[in-house]
Amino acid sequence: MGQLSGVGVLDKSVAVLDAAAHAPVGLGDLVEVTGLPRATAHRLAVALEAHRMLVRDPSGRWVPGPRLAELARSAPDPLLAAAGPVLVRLRDRSGESAQLYRRDGDERVCVAAAERTSGLRTAVAVGARLTMAAGSAAQVLAAWTEDDLPPGARFGQRAMAEVRRRGWAYSVGQREAGVASVSAPVFDHAGEVTAAISVSGPVERLTRRPGPRFAPLVTAAATALSSRL
Repeated sequence: MGQLSGVGVLDKSVAVLDAAAHAPVGLGDLVEVTGLPRATAHRLAVALEAHRMLVRDPSGRWVPGPRLAELARSAPDPLLAAAGPVLVRLRDRSGESAQLYRRDGDERVCVAAAERTSGLRTAVAVGARLTMAAGSAAQVLAAWTEDDLPPGARFGQRAMAEVRRRGWAYSVGQREAGVASVSAPVFDHAGEVTAAISVSGPVERLTRRPGPRFAPLVTAAATALSSRL
């Protein structure tokens, strides 16, 4: 095992945590995976257990402990930290309200938004939970997963293939009468879709074919946000 940080005990401790992250490990597994001497692997695993970064399963093997989740929850969300300026720029360039959605089971949650400041608008409050069965953001969040279509989906597998091919989705009155939207996927550092970024507004302004006008703006915003992750 090579040193990455220059602090040997830290690098070895991280190697032990990494080994336990993939599957429950006994002492022999730790030695094999990390290449550490048996006494060193045991000493570090027991120390990490004392800090609740590792715990024992019913078979006595080490698995990730609750302290890791506690630390993760306290860390800033990089998506939300980067989203604000991107949404504001998208709103200003499109002239329409912009939103960012994450999937939560059969619902999608608006996690950030930049609302149009005047005129008729389609405001979506941060924290609002909307269906995964309809809307352009729902299509985007469903298109890049291997799951079955959301229950009651108003789009099919052929539509999902088209969304993946062109890299964006649109809807006109699909979720709510009189509302149109265009959405594109935001990818994390591993290349997985982590969110959908959207513009939405009245059909009277976006028209019944909103893609040609708004897709370039939305996909550019999605690319900018993905690059920040």
